[in-house]
Amino acid sequence: MKTDGLSKLQIIVMAVTAGVCVANIYYNQPILKEIAASFATGEGEAGNISVLAQAGYGLGLFFLTPLGDKTNRKKLILILQSILVVALLGMALITNLTGLFALSLVIGMLAVAAQVILPMAASLDKVNRGRTVGIIITGVLVGILAARVISGFITEWFGWRFVYGISAGMVLITALLCHLTLPDLPPQFTGNYKALLQSTLSQVRRFVLLRRTALLGALVFGAFCSFWTTLTFHLSGSPFYYRSDVIGLFGILAIGGALLAPVFGKLADKGNPGRSQLFAISLLIAGVILIKLFPYNIVSFVVAVLLLDIGVQATQVTNVATIYTLDDTAHSRINTVYMTSYFLGGSIGTFAGVQCWKLGGWPLVTWQLLTWSLLALLVAYLGYRKQPLAKSVVLQSTP
Repeated sequence: MKTDGLSKLQIIVMAVTAGVCVANIYYNQPILKEIAASFATGEGEAGNISVLAQAGYGLGLFFLTPLGDKTNRKKLILILQSILVVALLGMALITNLTGLFALSLVIGMLAVAAQVILPMAASLDKVNRGRTVGIIITGVLVGILAARVISGFITEWFGWRFVYGISAGMVLITALLCHLTLPDLPPQFTGNYKALLQSTLSQVRRFVLLRRTALLGALVFGAFCSFWTTLTFHLSGSPFYYRSDVIGLFGILAIGGALLAPVFGKLADKGNPGRSQLFAISLLIAGVILIKLFPYNIVSFVVAVLLLDIGVQATQVTNVATIYTLDDTAHSRINTVYMTSYFLGGSIGTFAGVQCWKLGGWPLVTWQLLTWSLLALLVAYLGYRKQPLAKSVVLQSTP
């Protein structure tokens, strides 16, 4: 059965592949303490692994994903996955801290195969775009969240290096599935690479909606990454003293929120993105307030994880489904602008979270989480007030 050019099997392969690729950025978060111990370094320095992985993802988004409009997307996905397998094997074997940092950056750059898949799906399914994008984003989000569960358990039983060796095998399998099932698509852009990057930047000037949505995504994902990075430090210390496998279990809770992503994709198809965004960010704020008021109550963290993840995932799928309505011929470039901002926000959020943890512990971490969330609420509210005009505002017509 097909969905305007995509079969159910193809959608599933895309969702699984995207999740497997993007998970590589997040395997490190629950196991930073173990990585730090193996290299005889501090938790603060080990936290740079998360920062570099996300920074690499941001670089890959800007410099690699626009190629999806210029080249055969299927071939681009396969090339990125093939090199990613090699980098992951290197991560499993590295014994030098500098090399570890460098490979974290490279793995982040190559994991952007997930963001070549998203605009590819949007191009192939114009009728139920929000629903299809929602399913693939569910794959991405499940990958992000399951990464913490998988890495925690594998590290506890076999050691952190096995996490990356096993991931290399998973990426290889999904690459074979992509080769067998995904269609070849002709490129949409005929200029050179320099012109492609210039055209990508021009999308920022073209669409007010894209600028506002990119800022909203950066703020929300900044809070998300800051929370998950510092949660590891908080739960591994007093009074919890949880092991990495137990901390990873919180990812299972969060997967429940990710599974709701297609629901919000359907709402975006029906033209209600503003309300979805406001509701989602309200859940995010509620979760932050809960862990600020009850920092040593495990039940508050269970509830907060659900609220935060539902809020973040709902915002993300609504944002992505909305920006794909702007220009069908520039999906990869528009996606690049949004996702670069999104993961740049995540990288800044991770860095801010680590610094706040070092300077003021959990109380300061929660204050900065609340700051990110309230700024996001303000941006969403301003966007909601302008929603009737948002999709039609184009400042410059040349893509």
